[in-house]
Amino acid sequence: GGRGNAGGQHHHRINFDKYHPGYFGKVGMRNYHVRKNHYWKPCLNVDKLWSLVSEQTRQKLKSDGNGKAPVIDIVKHGYYKLLGKGVLPKQPVIVKAKWFSRQAEEKVKSVGGACILTA
Repeated sequence: GGRGNAGGQHHHRINFDKYHPGYFGKVGMRNYHVRKNHYWKPCLNVDKLWSLVSEQTRQKLKSDGNGKAPVIDIVKHGYYKLLGKGVLPKQPVIVKAKWFSRQAEEKVKSVGGACILTA
């Protein structure tokens, strides 16, 4: 009688009641106004920060940068928060992000960089 789960509430009810109790119906409460993506923030660690800049740009800034620091907008690369795992090379960098962890901010500032919050 039927394909797949057909008849689960009718002619196959004994099987569903015996081996799959609670298969049908709902449980719990609904939260109507919850925003699912409210806490969604893709993260990037400090050790991967320079991978967003091309190698030739990095070498150029290192050799004749005259104290210039590249501006890395991690939001444009799909990340919202900068986390503090790893070590940064001793080269200043300006980072734009929506969130910074405390350690990430300390590490960026310790190499002479800056953290800029974006909306």
